[in-house]
Amino acid sequence: MAKNLTIRRYPPTSNKSLRAWNAGDEYILEYLDSVDLTDKPITICNDRFGYLSCHLHDFNLYLINHRKSQEMSIITNGRANSLDFNTTRWHTPFDTPPESVDIGLMQIPKSLDLFRFFLHTLSASLSDGGTVICAFMTKYFTPALLDIAGDYFEEVEQSLAQKKSRILILNEKKALPDASFIETYSHAFDDNHTETLSQYPGVFSSGQVDYATKFLIDTFSPNKDEQKILDIGSGNGVIARALQIKHPEATFHLVDDSILAIESSKLNVRSDRAHFHWADTLDELDDQSIDLAISNPPFHFGHETNIEISVNLFREAAGVLAPGGRFVCVANSHLGYLPYLKKFFRSAESLAQNKKFVIYECRK
Repeated sequence: MAKNLTIRRYPPTSNKSLRAWNAGDEYILEYLDSVDLTDKPITICNDRFGYLSCHLHDFNLYLINHRKSQEMSIITNGRANSLDFNTTRWHTPFDTPPESVDIGLMQIPKSLDLFRFFLHTLSASLSDGGTVICAFMTKYFTPALLDIAGDYFEEVEQSLAQKKSRILILNEKKALPDASFIETYSHAFDDNHTETLSQYPGVFSSGQVDYATKFLIDTFSPNKDEQKILDIGSGNGVIARALQIKHPEATFHLVDDSILAIESSKLNVRSDRAHFHWADTLDELDDQSIDLAISNPPFHFGHETNIEISVNLFREAAGVLAPGGRFVCVANSHLGYLPYLKKFFRSAESLAQNKKFVIYECRK
């Protein structure tokens, strides 16, 4: 097991209190010190910044990443520590590894539905006699974690607390339960148009369109001359779908860091004029090519609140807008995005506001 590694967050952060790992990651590695890992295939799931992947680099790894930024974190930290991940077997939660694995490792996500989805994925490829080890911070414990684990394993052992973290040690896998992981709900885009929206676990706003997005799509309409529209952080695609209904002749590009979001968007935005990008940057788009960029930018990442990702998104949006193009976003009023927006755009102002949310309109 690799030692004395330097693991940093990707993208970098100016907040020195934010680390690239937590005590749960350390607990998993300490537990594995007592396990013979020789020739045992290992799957690592939800390793956000690559702490586990880098420390276990020399073993037989499969890496399941649902965010493109996870992949970039692992590659970036690997290079910084002279670890080569070029031949690593990368998978998404939709893939099944080509061989059964003996050990599955996971940082438990905030969403219980996403935990179940990941556990289903790990269990599907786990060998008979294999073990899954899951880490979480004690303050986020809920009995539902044990209930979900018990649906997949006969033996569910919860460790003692260590540095405010615990691990679940799961053995004797059960037969996979029947499970559909696509959630559906109805949404009325206007008085005459209701559709069923679908999404995978872990995609923002389960069960309904969130209030900020609803405020945006109920309030805003694109101009007819805005023919190339970009939805940044597309989630399940509801913003793009709302604009598509209003402007069916436009071409849409949907970008999201999460493959679960991109696959959800594909369920809801069906058109040969729609293009989907699983990416954590806008590098796949041509500079100055977009007439309208629109977003409900993310600032919650699991249990963490961080606006730095949104601010970087503003900078990138300015780079892909055509001259005179617009960037429109909705945000919680308390986040105070306007000074940041004015750094990247010729003009930035409030287009609409209610008691909780504000819609900003920015010009290239």
